[in-house]
Amino acid sequence: MSKTLEIRIDDLNGPEIAELLQCHLDHMYSITPADSVYALEMQALRVPEITFWTAWNDGKLAGCVALKDHGEDLGEIKSMHTATEMRGQGIARKLVETLLDEARRRNFVRLSLETGRTEHFLPAQKLYETFGFTASGPFADYGPDPHSYFMTLELSPLAAPK
Repeated sequence: MSKTLEIRIDDLNGPEIAELLQCHLDHMYSITPADSVYALEMQALRVPEITFWTAWNDGKLAGCVALKDHGEDLGEIKSMHTATEMRGQGIARKLVETLLDEARRRNFVRLSLETGRTEHFLPAQKLYETFGFTASGPFADYGPDPHSYFMTLELSPLAAPK
């Protein structure tokens, strides 16, 4: 990762993000049964309860992540994806850190996510575990799914500045 990594809120209007999200969806459908893919298409991400960030490394789109507000102090990580050629550089970690900071700023009590169960998803599971996420059951409008692996992190609020 270069020293010029920039993470910013994205309006989902650029051709680069359309291409990255399509790669994400294509990948999910290639490794997960279709009725167990919960990745969102771009239009579904353009709703008020979702904040979407992109990471740019030396001016190239490197990754993305979204935070969905479910109400009742629950947030969800959605659309986490790092461009294939940018993996292994700490970009996903920076995206999760950004999202966690925002979730705490919004006073969420809990942050949950759904990922897959197969070996394809082990790197994601391990990343989330480093932040303290643990296996949990379905949340919000998810039901049981043999292909899903649910994780949750109980959040503590950010310390107020003195």
